[in-house]
Amino acid sequence: MSPVLQEDDEKDENIPKMLCQMDNHLACVNCVRWSNSGMYLASGGDDKLIMVWKRATYIGPSTVFGSSGKLANVEQWRCVSILRNHSGDVMDVAWSPHDAWLASCSVDNTVVIWNAVKFPEILATLRGHSGLVKGLTWDPVGKYIASQADDRSLKVWRTLDWQLETSITKPFDECGGTTHVLRLSWSPDGHYLVSAHAMNNSGPTAQIIEREGWKTNMDFVGHRKAVTVVKFNPKIFKKKQKNGSSAKPSCPYCCCAVGSKDRSLSVWLTCLKRPLVVIHELFDKSIMDISWTLNGLGILVCSMDGSVAFLDFSQDELGDPLSEEEKSRIHQSTYGKSLAIMTEAQLSTAVIENPEMLKYQRRQQQQQLDQKSATARETGSASSVAGVVNGESLEDIRKNLLKKQVETRTADGRRRITPLCIAQLDTGYSFIHRTFCDLIWGSLPLSFRQLAS
Repeated sequence: MSPVLQEDDEKDENIPKMLCQMDNHLACVNCVRWSNSGMYLASGGDDKLIMVWKRATYIGPSTVFGSSGKLANVEQWRCVSILRNHSGDVMDVAWSPHDAWLASCSVDNTVVIWNAVKFPEILATLRGHSGLVKGLTWDPVGKYIASQADDRSLKVWRTLDWQLETSITKPFDECGGTTHVLRLSWSPDGHYLVSAHAMNNSGPTAQIIEREGWKTNMDFVGHRKAVTVVKFNPKIFKKKQKNGSSAKPSCPYCCCAVGSKDRSLSVWLTCLKRPLVVIHELFDKSIMDISWTLNGLGILVCSMDGSVAFLDFSQDELGDPLSEEEKSRIHQSTYGKSLAIMTEAQLSTAVIENPEMLKYQRRQQQQQLDQKSATARETGSASSVAGVVNGESLEDIRKNLLKKQVETRTADGRRRITPLCIAQLDTGYSFIHRTFCDLIWGSLPLSFRQLAS
C-alpha cells in the first residue's frame, strides 16, 4: 500500500505498483472480495462464474500472459476453485464472518450459499426475489444474510435454515429506474442494516433498518441521485479522550461510507446527525464500490470511470477503534454467543429454543455424518498425501525429478526431451484430492501417456 499512501513511493520506479494481474475470467469482473482471514480472494463476473484465488507458495516474478514482457507479477495468485451454478451475470459475492460460507448473487434472481470448506458444494439456493439481485451482506453475528434486488425489495434470510426472515419493501416503493449495483451493508455491531437506493419524499436515501423489529424510521440523506453502495467501517469506535483525561466513557459508535450516482461520497458516524465529510464530484461517473482498510482509517473508492480514490482519516477524526476482544464482548453481551467467533463444534451445540429449528439441526447433523462416512470410504484406499508420498518427502521427489527426463526419438533420429514441471507446488491445496504422481502424469504429453500405457 506504500505507493498509495506515499507520493514519493508512487513516483519511485523501483517500487512495484501492481502486485498481480489475474486474467482467468472470460468477461467483465463485477466484484472482488477478500476473505476475513485474508488468505483468499473471491471474484464474480459476467461469465457467470465465481473464482476463488489463493496466493501461491513459490516465489519469483512472472510475466502476465499476452503482455509485451514489461508487466511482471510480483506476487503469484492462482485460482483454486471455480464455482458454477448461476445462469446469469454474478453481481456480488460476500464471505460470512467466520469464512465458512461464501454467498453469491446474480441477475438470475437467486442467491447461492457455497460451503467454503468444501468448494464447490452448495448449501442452499435462496429464491424469492423477482428481479435482478445486485447486493449481499452478512450479519456480523452470523445469524442472517441480507440481499437487495431490482424488484424493490430487501430480504433478510436466516442462516440456521436458509429461510426468509423478513422482506422489506416500503422504503423502495418510490424508487424509479435502476442502478448497476445495490451494495448494502451491515454495521459491525449488528444493530443496523443500511440499504442502497431507497426514497423518502421523492429524495434518494440510504435506508437504515434496525435489527430489532426491522424498523425503517431513519435514513442517510443528502445525495442528489440514487445511492449505489453503502459500506460500514469494520471497526467500532469510541470518542477519543483528549490530554489523557478520564472523562465519562462514551457509547461505542460505527462509521459508514455512502456512494452515489451523483459521483459524490459521504462518510457518517452513527453518533452524529450530520455527515462527517462529503466529497462532491469525486469522479466523472457513478461510484461502484467501497472498501475500508483493516485498521479502519483508510477507504478505497472505485468508479465506473475506471479510477480509484483513496481517503486517509486520523483517529482524531474517527475516534479510537475498539480491539477485536472488545468487539467480541459487545456481540456476546448483546446477542449471546456470536456465530462469527464460534467454532464448528460450538455451532453444533448451540442452544435452539424453536422445536422446528431443533429438528432441522438434527437433520443437518445426520447429513453431515453420512457425508463424512461416504468420504471416508472413498478415500480409505488412497494413500495419505500431506508432505509425504509413498515414504518419500515431496522435496526428495522434486530432487529426483531433476535427474530424470523423458526422452524419445523422432523418425529422422533426433532426440526429443519432454520437460517435467519442477516448480514448488502449494501442498496446502493441490494435494487434497490428487496425489503427486497424478499431477506429474497429467503434465506429460498425450502421446507419451498412450505409449506408456
